[in-house]
Amino acid sequence: MPQWLCNQLMRAFHKRDRRQIRLLNDCWYFYRTRTTPESGSVGRV
Repeated sequence: MPQWLCNQLMRAFHKRDRRQIRLLNDCWYFYRTRTTPESGSVGRV
């Protein structure tokens, strides 16, 4: 996980900002699926 994302997540958890936590969580899953090669993936962008 990139350090900037980790820092923002920690800040959001400390502030208990649920909206920000959900947004950052979605960003992380999007980032992870775009950067890691998936075995057997078809139609990669």
